[in-house]
Amino acid sequence: MKVKIEKRLSYLYTGESFSVISFMILSFILNKVFTHLHLYSLYSFWISFFLLELLLVQGTMYWYAKWKRLKIENTAITPTHIVHRLKRIKKWNIGLMLITPLLFVIDFYKWYPSLPVKGLSIAGFIYIFSILEYINYFHIQLSYDNLSDIKYLIKPKRLKKACLSKDFQRLG
Repeated sequence: MKVKIEKRLSYLYTGESFSVISFMILSFILNKVFTHLHLYSLYSFWISFFLLELLLVQGTMYWYAKWKRLKIENTAITPTHIVHRLKRIKKWNIGLMLITPLLFVIDFYKWYPSLPVKGLSIAGFIYIFSILEYINYFHIQLSYDNLSDIKYLIKPKRLKKACLSKDFQRLG
């Protein structure tokens, strides 16, 4: 069972870190190839992208800490200092989510009447994806990518509480 959990945690932290790197590369390519999107000129793109990358780094840190602790100490309980750090960072996440719409408004006024609608749409998609990632990490698990998760979803017919949310509860 320990080996199975180790593999799962390794899959989660490597997947998150791979996403961080690949999203950076993808944004660079999009900006170079599709210059008409004006991605790197949009404040809303930068804040949304930063928020997404920040959340993915937090996810990487969380899953890596759990994996490392399981490997070394034979327990998957998240180290207390990691949970406290993520609880503090949670406030920054919320702050960034709250100011992002303001940057969309600023972009609207800056670019009006020649709005880069496709670029703003991409920034909006990234912003929504960031909010979903935040919910997935800090509140309710939204990602169900293995048989065990799917069985849980079907049996009680409700979403699981996010692992990090359980850790917050554990520490009070």
